[in-house]
Amino acid sequence: MHAATRSIRLGDIAHTRSGDKGNRSNIGVVASDAASYVYLKEHLTEELVAAYFQPMGIGKVRRHEVPGLLAFNFVIDHALAGGASRSLRFDTQGKALGVVLLELPIPAPATWPLPPQEVSAS
Repeated sequence: MHAATRSIRLGDIAHTRSGDKGNRSNIGVVASDAASYVYLKEHLTEELVAAYFQPMGIGKVRRHEVPGLLAFNFVIDHALAGGASRSLRFDTQGKALGVVLLELPIPAPATWPLPPQEVSAS
């Protein structure tokens, strides 16, 4: 028998801000602290975010690291059904996608809360 894997919400260790550029969504994810950033650097992957938003019929997902801000920027192609002036979706500018991403379940760290850590700018 397999032990159940504990999970937490992304929103337990980060906050987000999102918006649009044409038919792309940008979601900034800012870690709550350095330890959370280090943890998310390993666990919050392009593949995980792509799988989470896959039911929306999105395109490619790219992650850009911003270590000086303890943040990541996710650029998601084809996330807005054509963009603000073309889409019939309720959220044509992707403002709610950041809030949606906060509900993403991620594996819970073995130690909770996370112990303090330093972040290198590399």
